[in-house]
Amino acid sequence: MSDSPVRRTVVKHTIPSNYLQAGERAVRFYLPPGYQEWLSYPVVYCQDGEDFFNFGRIATISHGLILEENWEPFIIAAVDVDKSVRTEEYLPGSERHEAYLNFWLRELVPFVEKTFAARASAEARLLAGDSLGATVSLSIALRRPDMFNRLLSLSGAYYGASIAQMKEAGDLSWLSAWMTVGLQETAYETERGVHNFVELNRAAKRILEDKGAYVDYREKDGEHKWGFWQKELPEALGAFLGPKAHM
Repeated sequence: MSDSPVRRTVVKHTIPSNYLQAGERAVRFYLPPGYQEWLSYPVVYCQDGEDFFNFGRIATISHGLILEENWEPFIIAAVDVDKSVRTEEYLPGSERHEAYLNFWLRELVPFVEKTFAARASAEARLLAGDSLGATVSLSIALRRPDMFNRLLSLSGAYYGASIAQMKEAGDLSWLSAWMTVGLQETAYETERGVHNFVELNRAAKRILEDKGAYVDYREKDGEHKWGFWQKELPEALGAFLGPKAHM
């Protein structure tokens, strides 16, 4: 995809927080070409904000798709993370998980919808995450299905606590999930041990579908890294936001 002559607009805000220990969190925003304050736009909410922008190139990819493929314009809100406490924030049951969810639902979303021309409906909000970022995105949706009912999952780290969370959930017919995992992710070493991400994602898919969720699932050659996930982003975003969106 060629670089567009129309300049990308990326801004960064620091959002104050009464829940996070640091008292604030940096968030990166991509605004689409032709952005107007009196219109309203869908929003892609990303975990691991710095990685989604720098390694996933989500702003560059989205900019090109909007300009060249005639996609409806959308905003990206990508929340940065301190990698030293990432697991504690992202993993259900961990020490900082509740505070992180409260930040998202009570501070981040209201800030976005007050500051930008964001469309305020569950159908216009997409949660996107890689690995544990997908896990916490699902956790957010399960907590507030009235706010979020669409999930983009890149090699989700669906460990025991996340599987238990899914099993404890009631009817999930309100949830639409796009999932991918790399076939070379069968023995990935993490700080919580070595995990088979293919099996973890197969298990998550089965549970979600058993509870009525719509799941668009694929396994492809790929490793647990951004080199794989970046290539998947156009298809993933297209399922929700492209001209032929089906989710």
